[in-house]
Amino acid sequence: MIPALEIKGINKSFGPMRALSDINLTVDQGEFFALLGPNGAGKTTLISILAGLCVADSGLAKIMGKNVVVDYQSARMNLGVVPQELVYDPFFTVREILKIQSGYFGNRGNTEWIEEVTNSLGLLDKMDQNMRTLSGGMKRRVLVAQALVHKPPVIILDEPTAGVDVELRKSLWKFMKNLNSQGHTIVLTTHYLEEAETLCKRVGMLKQGRLALLDTTQNLLKRFSGISLSVKTTSSAMPKSLDHYSMDFLSDGEWVFRLSDYSEVEGILEELRKANLPVKSLSLREADLEDVFFSVIKDN
Repeated sequence: MIPALEIKGINKSFGPMRALSDINLTVDQGEFFALLGPNGAGKTTLISILAGLCVADSGLAKIMGKNVVVDYQSARMNLGVVPQELVYDPFFTVREILKIQSGYFGNRGNTEWIEEVTNSLGLLDKMDQNMRTLSGGMKRRVLVAQALVHKPPVIILDEPTAGVDVELRKSLWKFMKNLNSQGHTIVLTTHYLEEAETLCKRVGMLKQGRLALLDTTQNLLKRFSGISLSVKTTSSAMPKSLDHYSMDFLSDGEWVFRLSDYSEVEGILEELRKANLPVKSLSLREADLEDVFFSVIKDN
């Protein structure tokens, strides 16, 4: 079976700035894949290359076996992208927007599919409203519907739930999980790491334009297993006796310790008592994808 996405040796620079360096990545058909990384890591540049919005300096990218440069028309027919930005035409209704978008892909008679999509996204009662009258969350739903009008086998969601309410987030993920169960390949970029952990079976992390990590979510959580102890004190410094622990200072007196066993908690609290540092709050949790993310960003 051909991969849904095949990326080999992709490099891209903007003047002196190297945005992507030798990216090699394959996403299989039917995967729900997370592409993570901090701002400026190169995620949007990579998506733009796949969508044909910019051209790589070297390397190749294929969507369902179609080269995004040589077979650009076929590649675009196989791809739907939900952009991070709220980009819309303020002069049309939702119905008109979706009809125009369908026309771009030569689709006619897809009313039944559009109704299924808009119903799942809670847009049926908004179809005859002008785009500029919609709330930000509703505009986001329309962008999702636009990306799906031609029923693409591969869907890229670039921060689709940024700034939206909990209701939309839940309904969107329910719809996307249903599409994925039907065989659609979904690539997600998000800063809500709990979404990626819940939805995605495999994760790729970009850092400074390079693929810093690629593995299954399950393997990553095992690899970075451990316990996080969050301690909030009145100080931005810790006693020297705790220097052998892996710890990070967040803000406002909050420190996060990376522990391998719960028995270490008492030793830390004892050292804080000796240093006369009162504990304002304390919490424990097992490692999750957020810990993996920060570990990769910090250490690679």
